[in-house]
Amino acid sequence: MHNFLREWQGELKRVFTGSADALPEWVPRLADGNDAGYHLPGSAVWAVHGSMTPIVAGIRALLMQSLHPAALAGIHEHSDFRADPLRRLARTIQWIFTVTYGSTAAAEQASARVRRLHVPVQGSYSDRHGVRHTYSANDPDLARWVHLAFVDAFLAAHKIWGGSIPGGPDAYVREWAQAGRLMGVEDPPLSEAEMKLQLDSYYSNGELLADSRVAETVGFIRNPPLHPMLRPGYRIVFAGAVYSLEPRFRQMLGLKVPRLGPFPLPVRLATKVTLGVVRFALGRGPGPSEQAARRRLRRLGYQAG
Repeated sequence: MHNFLREWQGELKRVFTGSADALPEWVPRLADGNDAGYHLPGSAVWAVHGSMTPIVAGIRALLMQSLHPAALAGIHEHSDFRADPLRRLARTIQWIFTVTYGSTAAAEQASARVRRLHVPVQGSYSDRHGVRHTYSANDPDLARWVHLAFVDAFLAAHKIWGGSIPGGPDAYVREWAQAGRLMGVEDPPLSEAEMKLQLDSYYSNGELLADSRVAETVGFIRNPPLHPMLRPGYRIVFAGAVYSLEPRFRQMLGLKVPRLGPFPLPVRLATKVTLGVVRFALGRGPGPSEQAARRRLRRLGYQAG
């Protein structure tokens, strides 16, 4: 039993860090830098990103982002997500945690690196009327959609399964707007209402599209090539992500809230239990990225709380 638990913990760590044992080299470097960074202990961003709810939010964000044909074209035509999805996940986690916990220089450098990687991500796609359009991953409007889908997902998941948010949802939207700016989003929303209004505009303007490529992507997200030990938990977390979607987007994606066996726990409760188990497996204290940030803050004389 002990060996099983250790192997399961190792596979969990591999999913989130790329290694079952060693920390990624970028995590200790979050202790470097000469300022507090964009976000501090007690912020809405630290509360949301330091919880377990991003596990569900990340899946929901991917589902939502796939509804924009330009975003989906970029992923399918310029990404190795099928061959090595965990590598892509590790890169995304690195950017999120660096902007969340790093110095301003680290956050800016990480975002600039992502934007450089996006430079060759260009091409064309067809809209719902068959009209061809060009796209670029660094296009401000496309970056806005990705940012909105992220913020909406992380807020929705945390409202259902997380604790309180210092300052409320508006504080999270306002604080994480800085991440949007770093990624080229012009005038990102600063309140939940504004975020929802902008998200609605993509839907009402007919910019979103559900086609066979979306169905293929949803199928991959539903059943990624995970270690068999992780699949039962992932099935529950995926169900949670589907549960958290607005019905109109769930319908576009061709999804229904799954049944979890013949005598299932409600999806909401099952997801809560699963996140609790993951929290126990990874350790109940602050994660390595937060610990590194607190070391930097103590060195600089900030009251880290």
